[in-house]
Amino acid sequence: MTDLLADAAGSDRLPRFLDSHAAVTAANAPSDWSGHVIVCGLEGVGLRTVEQLRSTGVAVAIVDDDPAGAHGATVEGWGCAYIGAGDGGGLEAQLRWAGLPGARAVVCTSDRDLRNVETALLARDLRADIDVVAHLDNPTVGRAVEEATGVGSALDVAGLFAPAVIDACMYRSSHDVVLGGERFVAAEVGVGGAGTLRELFGDLVPVGVVRSGGELLVCPGRDLGVAPGDRVTLLGKPEELEDAELSHAAEPERAPHQGGGPLRQRLRRVSRSLAQGTDRAVAITLVLSLAMLIVAMIVLRLAYHQGDGSHLSLTQSIYFTIETFATVGFGDFSFAHQSTALQVFGILLIVGGVTLSTVILALITNALVSRRIEQSLGHGSIQGMDGHVVLVGLGAVGLRVLEGLRSQGRDVVVVERDETNRYVQHARGLGVPVVHGDATLGQTLRSVKVAEAAAVAILTSDDLVNLETGLAVRDELGERWSEVPVVLRVFDRSLGRQLQGTFNFNHVWSTEALASPWFVGAVLGLEILATFYVRNQPFLVARLEVHESGGLASLAMQDLGARIRVVAIARGGDGDLEYPPRRDTRLAAGDRAYLLGPYEELLRVLSRERGGPSA
Repeated sequence: MTDLLADAAGSDRLPRFLDSHAAVTAANAPSDWSGHVIVCGLEGVGLRTVEQLRSTGVAVAIVDDDPAGAHGATVEGWGCAYIGAGDGGGLEAQLRWAGLPGARAVVCTSDRDLRNVETALLARDLRADIDVVAHLDNPTVGRAVEEATGVGSALDVAGLFAPAVIDACMYRSSHDVVLGGERFVAAEVGVGGAGTLRELFGDLVPVGVVRSGGELLVCPGRDLGVAPGDRVTLLGKPEELEDAELSHAAEPERAPHQGGGPLRQRLRRVSRSLAQGTDRAVAITLVLSLAMLIVAMIVLRLAYHQGDGSHLSLTQSIYFTIETFATVGFGDFSFAHQSTALQVFGILLIVGGVTLSTVILALITNALVSRRIEQSLGHGSIQGMDGHVVLVGLGAVGLRVLEGLRSQGRDVVVVERDETNRYVQHARGLGVPVVHGDATLGQTLRSVKVAEAAAVAILTSDDLVNLETGLAVRDELGERWSEVPVVLRVFDRSLGRQLQGTFNFNHVWSTEALASPWFVGAVLGLEILATFYVRNQPFLVARLEVHESGGLASLAMQDLGARIRVVAIARGGDGDLEYPPRRDTRLAAGDRAYLLGPYEELLRVLSRERGGPSA
């Protein structure tokens, strides 16, 4: 590496930033580092990944293709080496400068799949044994890249985030987790009586407690007292939930307005659609026609005389009325030998029938054409919907959420501002209406019937647009605001906390905060198994192998930390699960510990393991 820098010193390939950043010299350039991680791209999940890698004490060199270098100063303040888009002689030179020969892994987190594919494949070409993790939104491309870079090396951020959104929109309060081949369930339940968690729920693992006032307690001890009105999220085996009479919590809750089965829902939607879509003029015309038919039927029944002097039967009067109204005239009945008054009535009936028939035909034609136009604009299928999900933003995350909701039979309406969005045709192919408009405006939200929606997911990539849309949705929902789940995607975590506290949003979630631990874990040996939210707090379930030289060997559970839980331990790697471990249980080298907690706590445990016995 020093030879590379020496050769480059007299050429145009030396990164310009080496001249402008005095902190990086030939003596401490990342080309001389070893055991560090190279992160390529700082958009979105990249910045969070760098932040979390640094929190575990890992050195990071960054290759950023953003011409503006918006986050360059930030990551340099964290002690990272940074090379921007204009610094260097191409991707290969940048990777070599970033110390590819001595790096432990390369993480590709650009917001462009093509750039991530190029970086991942080039890194493997330059060094076949290096670990590569790439962010790829397209699952097909991800599977192809994994053939070259290894299983698990391609991560789909949208796919990692979407299940939590789907669960919220489906009113689910339980999540399946597989640990060592055994099924566990994390379920939210209400507290029926006062007592401690140990008294009420036994050995079930308390994940979080939401007080009646909204305060969230993370991984509380079993001696914590709870009272009616509190909500507790517990983790345990299904049979343990049944023994504790909590089996109902393991099943997904049905969202409102979904009763009656698919056929009944469809019939109800069609009837409402016809009723709401019927033009006022059509309704008036139909009423007049019906009134005319009834009057004519009565008059003919009482006043028409046949050749033998008898009156028409009820069936005959109905038949003659329809025949005259439609101006068919089969010759079996006529007004030729009837009284003058009845002949005049016959003339009026024929004229009225022709007029009303023509008007009805014209109005029906107009309604069909209008409906076709509405369908082409995405409005046609919305009439009659009730209890649907409104999805704002049809990007990579929105598409995953849409597919998940449709696979479970949910009605969805999409609001997308960009008419050229590449996912629109796919959404319509799923039978989903797509409305193009500004979701921050009340008129657009009313057109998709937000006030009658069962859930709303606001998933654009712009924090400001999401905030404005969320506030507009709150106004439209009115009194239903507290009962309808509204998922709000944000990047800035401090903004999320402020929205939660100020505007009472209950599902303000960050895609990057949920996905970045998967990237960190993939390069540092922390295998993330599952993620889920308890209100606005993301929880992760992970598996960590304890090494003899690590900082967790011989550590007792009670010394691990208050905001983290060791759910189970596989002794000797793949042995039977020890569940639940007690406070005085100690970890040993070769164990696989299954951890649960906020991602910050998991990273702290990982840092402790990497730091060795003195950590």
